[in-house]
Amino acid sequence: MSEKEWQKRRLKVKGMDCAECAFHTEEAVRGLPGVREAQVYLGAERLDVVYDPDLVDSDKISQAVRSAGYQVAEDAESADEHSAAGLAERLTGIFVLAVVLVILVVTVGERLGLLEAALTRIPPWVAIAAILVGGFPIFRSVLMALRQGQVTAHALMTLGIIGALTIGEYTAAVVIVFFMRVSDYLEGLTTDRSRQAIRALMRLAPETAHRLRNTDAPDAVEEVSVEALRPGDRVIVRPGEQIPADGHVEKGTAAVDQSPITGESMPVDKEPGSDVFAGTIVHGGALTVQVTRAGEDTTLGRVIQLVEEAEANKAPVQRVADRFTAWYIPVVVAAAGVTYLLGRSLTAAIAVLLVSCACAIALATPTAVIAAVGQAARRGILIKGGRYLELLARVDTVVMDKTGTLTFGRPSVTNVTALDGKTEDEVVQLAATAEQLSEHPVAAAVRQAARERGLDPAPADAFESQTGMGVRARSNGSQLLVGNRRILEGEGVSLPPDAESQAGAWQEEGKTTFFVAIDGRVVGLLAVADEPRPEVPEALRALRNLGIERLLLLTGDNARTARAEAGRLGIEYRAELLPQDKIEVVKELQEQGHTVLMVGDGVNDAPALAQADVGVAMGVAGTDAALEAADVALMQDDWRALPEAVHVGRRTFRVIQQNLGLGVLYNVVGITLAALGILSPVAAAAGQSIPDLLIMLSSARLLRR
Repeated sequence: MSEKEWQKRRLKVKGMDCAECAFHTEEAVRGLPGVREAQVYLGAERLDVVYDPDLVDSDKISQAVRSAGYQVAEDAESADEHSAAGLAERLTGIFVLAVVLVILVVTVGERLGLLEAALTRIPPWVAIAAILVGGFPIFRSVLMALRQGQVTAHALMTLGIIGALTIGEYTAAVVIVFFMRVSDYLEGLTTDRSRQAIRALMRLAPETAHRLRNTDAPDAVEEVSVEALRPGDRVIVRPGEQIPADGHVEKGTAAVDQSPITGESMPVDKEPGSDVFAGTIVHGGALTVQVTRAGEDTTLGRVIQLVEEAEANKAPVQRVADRFTAWYIPVVVAAAGVTYLLGRSLTAAIAVLLVSCACAIALATPTAVIAAVGQAARRGILIKGGRYLELLARVDTVVMDKTGTLTFGRPSVTNVTALDGKTEDEVVQLAATAEQLSEHPVAAAVRQAARERGLDPAPADAFESQTGMGVRARSNGSQLLVGNRRILEGEGVSLPPDAESQAGAWQEEGKTTFFVAIDGRVVGLLAVADEPRPEVPEALRALRNLGIERLLLLTGDNARTARAEAGRLGIEYRAELLPQDKIEVVKELQEQGHTVLMVGDGVNDAPALAQADVGVAMGVAGTDAALEAADVALMQDDWRALPEAVHVGRRTFRVIQQNLGLGVLYNVVGITLAALGILSPVAAAAGQSIPDLLIMLSSARLLRR
């Protein structure tokens, strides 16, 4: 069947709280005939399915989700309006209440016999009925998983309840069911809180727009939903309103708060011709905007989608945790069996089953990753998943391009020297003739210099770009060369001594030199300089403070120019590199054991960015190619976001390690105490909620800036 005949459907799925839930949902849908792909995004509560409509329909897919124990919803949940700060306070309150409840149940209720005394007055059939009713959702999910040949963490709790009922421990069974439901609620709350950052992004998207009709009538403005907007529509955005789509400003001037997209702290002035983004806010003026992209195609829409899908790029530590939970359940069952064989205590064996908490370990990584990725996106830092968060935490070497990265990428011609009887205007005109078809920033600078001098390029009959060297063209029967020393050497053109000395002087000043030759003779040279980014020294200091000492400039410029730029910043450099040379340098660093981050503009540097462990593209807002290609995308052209991204990675990885440590420590201590008979089944069940709450509190820290 051809690719075009496959259909894709996106479902909103409720009730999934951990990686195990996502796995069961995927397996249930993949088991249908005609389903090619099924991918769950837990943080977004989303299921994407690619299927053959001739073999399976959307109703069967929805039914498969329901058979796995989850609900299908057409619409997203309403966004949570609570702030991160309020979240921390609520979590702390819930944690304190849960601890108090556990203490009351274990010490007052069990130790003093109050629970037993209360429940002995209740007929056994009432207790059993309460257990069946209260535990029905969990028992149902366990049975559905078993039908698919899967054993879940809830199966341990269910086995514990059966064991408690077998030995007549109705008190324990009732308490177990109660705390199973409490634990389930807290697991759902834990995952739900990690979705807070994604929902905050979704709230940035406006719901309505003021669209202009093609008429001059007084009521020419109509209010429509943003889903109704199409490219080419014109919308009016008044002060205080959100821009409903990406577009170009047609009329009006205003300051626009772009922080929802780029993380910039100060509003940016917009005027006719300026680009604007959906979700940004207009201040101090009104704008008429022509829509270029709407809905999911906007920059904000793409950011939300990429954040939702970030969890698919799992961190290596998460894969370890997933493997751990796979063999954890049989190990716990074996531990319970050994406990019974050695101590002949069925009560202790049941307590071992009840105290084990695989969900805490399964939740440790994804909750932290979803929270960190979503919160970073709100600050203009788009990290494509846990894999890159972990790599950011391990980065020890940063390599960077020069043009458009350390500089603004807007070079200008600063000096012109004429040779061989030519005038400066003739040299500039020849250079502009050769460069008129080039898209390189230097070519734009040469053409601009010609315009400023009132010069028109001559027609060019042929044009060829030599990557990393320059251009070759033919005009009026003459061959033109404009580029660096290597393009001259390749054509056998010798360099006059006076051109050599002049080039050296400019290069010592940090300027890039290009030679102009016609029919094998050098007739002039140009000096081109690019304005350096003022925030780079501060950002490099911040990277060093994070422990990154290896900072390396990779450039196609000559050694003198590179030395001047690197010396100004106090970093290492490699000069006169072709694009493939940059890839080799990155490979060399990786072979030496370094974790390499490369930062570039995301277009010209794409091959080297792909080779690096972490490729970071700067200023990608509105640039689809760079946004898609980079591992980490900085929405604004500001180097200070780079150390912040590294800091986010390191902070998140620390939280993940702490989460895993909490989960493992709880299980090891709990199983040991249960096996020794110190922890009763009631206490084991009551304590189930503690690790979930601890991990929830720990991951919630990442929602704070």
